[in-house]
Amino acid sequence: MLAMSSSAIKTDVGAAARHEPNTAPSAQCLSRPGPGWQACVRADTLVLSLQGDWSVRSEGSHARTPERLLQHPDVRTIVFDSSDLGSWDSSLLIFLSSLREASAVHRVDIDESGLPAATRRLLALLRIEPQSPAARRAHIGVAERVGDWALARWSDGAALATLAGEAVLRAAPALRGKVRTRAGDLLNLIYGTSAAALPMVALVNILVGAIVAFVGGIQLRRLGAEVYVSNLIGVTEVREMAPLITAVVLSGRTGSAYAAEISAMQGSGEIDALRALGISIFDYLVLPRLVALGAMMAPLCAYAGALGVLGGFAIAVCMMNISAGTFTVHLLDAVTGADIVLGLAKSIAFGSWIALAGCRIGLSAGRSATDVGRAATSAAVSGIVGVIALDALFDVCAEALGI
Repeated sequence: MLAMSSSAIKTDVGAAARHEPNTAPSAQCLSRPGPGWQACVRADTLVLSLQGDWSVRSEGSHARTPERLLQHPDVRTIVFDSSDLGSWDSSLLIFLSSLREASAVHRVDIDESGLPAATRRLLALLRIEPQSPAARRAHIGVAERVGDWALARWSDGAALATLAGEAVLRAAPALRGKVRTRAGDLLNLIYGTSAAALPMVALVNILVGAIVAFVGGIQLRRLGAEVYVSNLIGVTEVREMAPLITAVVLSGRTGSAYAAEISAMQGSGEIDALRALGISIFDYLVLPRLVALGAMMAPLCAYAGALGVLGGFAIAVCMMNISAGTFTVHLLDAVTGADIVLGLAKSIAFGSWIALAGCRIGLSAGRSATDVGRAATSAAVSGIVGVIALDALFDVCAEALGI
């Protein structure tokens, strides 16, 4: 059936009509003058013979008649005969794609085995436009949505773990200088995560230190122990607030920038070009950002802690009438080396997480301009949530170890 031409079908139908006029079905044929198509209906099958040359420059598009071919109420299957088909271009693909979409509406099956192999391969790249997200969600139950969400999160976690594992494996070659990373790019990234971030980090941490001193001082004053506000400021800033607030600032400032930049490269085809040239995406894009942010977070944390303590010092001296000497003595007694090491360790972990999350989201983003904004937003949110979760994990471990 698939290889039969429309003339053979008409001959068979005519012979059957002469010998058995009461039982043989009649063939109904549609034709298009000149190069184009000829269709004959036999029983529930429509045989579509493609004829001549198909060109967008001759007679316009051939894709104006798919609905006409499907008007016969008995048609359930469409097969093709391309034995008389000459040269063709995109006009044939447009016609076949339109016919396929119309057949989906009329619930008619299409057998594409009679088409040329090249045509079938190109048609495989053309898909019927999927339903809108709202229409898809309307037909999906709660359990399916939860399952899809869980699978997506699992996939994201696996991809992030793969990226982190690759970072560990590439650490030793990186220390030996055997990575394809440009020194200029690394220096620019270090500047963007260190010197360029100093004003914002300074402003936020001074205000946070002042707020902690003000709120804590009011509560301690009720107990007559406002002199210990320096202990509160020192421990809170060094262990918690300085690394946490700095990480939150850099997540919104730097992590989102990493995701947006890599997503824009994805959309413009630069990442595909790097892969085609055999350049490691991890060495060229991920590793420099991971090194820059992970290495610069510790100095930024120390800087932020000092400014946070300075903000608290100003509030304690100016509003609580605590002398500078008393504040300093209590501060040095409260803050230990373990507190400082814990704060710096937190900052390095936070910086590494922010860089990995931003790069991962950027690499998995789409190729449109909208996807760039979504990637930046997602990176900022993921960075902040991950930083808070890591901070809680550090505190639980520190409590278990007695630090």
